[in-house]
Amino acid sequence: MENTNTPQQNKFGTWLKTSITARMLMVGFLIIILLIPLSFIENLIRERSLRKETALNEINQQWGNELLIYGPILEIPYKTFKEKTVTDITTKSVYNETIENIEYAYFFPENLKINSTINPEEKKRGIYGTAVYNSTIKINGAFRNPDFNNLEIDSKHVVWDKVKLIIQSSNVKGVYGAEVSFQNKNYPITSKYNKSKINNPLQLTLHTLETKNLDNIDTSNLNNMSFNIDLKIKGSEQIRFIPVGKTTEAEITSNWKTANFIGEFLPYNDDKINENGFDAKWKILELNRPFSQEYKNAIPDLTEFASGVNFMIPVDEYQKSERSAKYGFLVIALTFLIFFLIQTLSKIDIHPFQYLMIGLALTMFYTLLVSISEHSNFLKAYLIAGISVIILITLYSKSILKTFKFPLFIGLSLTALYIFIYVIIQLENYALLVGSIGLFLILAIVMYVSRKIDWNNG
Repeated sequence: MENTNTPQQNKFGTWLKTSITARMLMVGFLIIILLIPLSFIENLIRERSLRKETALNEINQQWGNELLIYGPILEIPYKTFKEKTVTDITTKSVYNETIENIEYAYFFPENLKINSTINPEEKKRGIYGTAVYNSTIKINGAFRNPDFNNLEIDSKHVVWDKVKLIIQSSNVKGVYGAEVSFQNKNYPITSKYNKSKINNPLQLTLHTLETKNLDNIDTSNLNNMSFNIDLKIKGSEQIRFIPVGKTTEAEITSNWKTANFIGEFLPYNDDKINENGFDAKWKILELNRPFSQEYKNAIPDLTEFASGVNFMIPVDEYQKSERSAKYGFLVIALTFLIFFLIQTLSKIDIHPFQYLMIGLALTMFYTLLVSISEHSNFLKAYLIAGISVIILITLYSKSILKTFKFPLFIGLSLTALYIFIYVIIQLENYALLVGSIGLFLILAIVMYVSRKIDWNNG
């Protein structure tokens, strides 16, 4: 049979096999190719994370969403008068008519105490679970003589028999018990329709609960308008309150072990977290918050000044898996670099297909990680996925390199690399610092090992 190979083809094949430059180009090309499955894996992690979020939102909507308490607020109607010029059609005479309108003033309490006990439990939807809670909330305090002068209202125009007590909440669906007393008299409380004026659907919407008219207010004793409110509410994610009292004191207790305190004001007690859960206390004065005690026409939106407790875990398994996958390029590049240096220094031939198999094994780490972490914690998933991939690549490299020392070195290097990445994932404030130092040390080692390579050969 006639040999069709030309001298140029043989020369090119020899260059691909023996040239350091050719091997570098081949390794770089394979790294770029492996970025494709890495991108698919990152999309898979995000898809699973969105699926979990959807499942948790369904649980929260059925059980009860996050809880924000705004109030109580005293709604006091008052009369306003406006002169209007009217022309009589028959007589053509012109006269002034006084038109009476009802407007509303809103007053915050002089002192406010909020005590809440949280009892958590777990709810699951498929493989996904979240923590929801039953809360018992006791609110008490007192209003003091409303200062109508600040709002330029004549007190003689106040309609005292139409006064109402208002509480706003982000979660009226979860309310399964409510008792309200004002000046030692019990009043029923009902939900009032609020037409949402919020254009952003992601912004929290507050709903109104109000009493019937407080028709028995003792106007001779306006300096002691005390109230007591007992609420039982099912909720999820977090519980917050707005400090509307001139002096607001709040205490939230629970056997929850992973509390995260959020908002404009933090608890003042140092022993808020203990082995049994947490007992957080707040004390907020009028001087501490930038809003007043009385308003006209509408209740202001003060949700930005809310404080409380968040029960969600800040970084879940999907977030950690996604952060880990972002280092996939680094893992593949450094692993290929190790094989390239071994191939160059030992003159052992490694086929591009073998590089590709090693790269695919490295990408399998992330699919194992996210799938196992859905049924276990992140540490166990990371250990199982890491050990599996390290053993697989170590045994495969043994068949390629034909010795024990190089596969052992590769296994130890991968172990150190995965430990390094795990440490970076766990860190938040020092991730950049530790990562930079680690990469600097890796670069120094590579520079030291590669100093004996004859780069002029090819």
